[in-house]
Amino acid sequence: MSTASGLSRCRSAALRLAAAAAVAIAAVCAPVAPAASAPASSAGTADSEAGDAEAGRFESVVVTATGYTAGVESTGKRPGQRGYGITYSGVKVRRGIVSTIAADPKVFPIGTLLYIPGYGYGVVADTGKAIKGHRIDLYFETPSQVYREWGKRTVKVEVLKRGSGKLTEAQLAELGRAVAAGQWIPVAKRET
Repeated sequence: MSTASGLSRCRSAALRLAAAAAVAIAAVCAPVAPAASAPASSAGTADSEAGDAEAGRFESVVVTATGYTAGVESTGKRPGQRGYGITYSGVKVRRGIVSTIAADPKVFPIGTLLYIPGYGYGVVADTGKAIKGHRIDLYFETPSQVYREWGKRTVKVEVLKRGSGKLTEAQLAELGRAVAAGQWIPVAKRET
């Protein structure tokens, strides 16, 4: 298999997952503010938001992305201390199909689902002193993973769904199930 076809398959899978996540978040977190590029006349309904995703109208934002851990090097907390591994929203940090990330809630409200190239799907669950403006912090299990797998990058993220300012463990689990199902691809992003 050529590198180009392998990348094409990865992108295709990522887009299927993004679309499924957008549908799930519409169902789980409604009503929420639509992405900035969604038409005002269709804001707020799951059907219209699915249509926006179907048409490929996701907002893209350029951000500086860094990595963080639950440990003392990032949070000042150690295992066993109160609040260790718990985000601002109250959910536990995680790296998985949908990972927890930190962002400025004035830019990306809690519960906002992003697709981050090279990282995957991230839902805004946390904030940080240094995370202001167009900066995001991506969760990793260990400091060595932060440095080896990410470091500091400028990336263009896709805002799949704007959050409502709240996120629960149940909503996060539902997002993970929807993204794992990957049953839907936006028309504008389908391969020909």
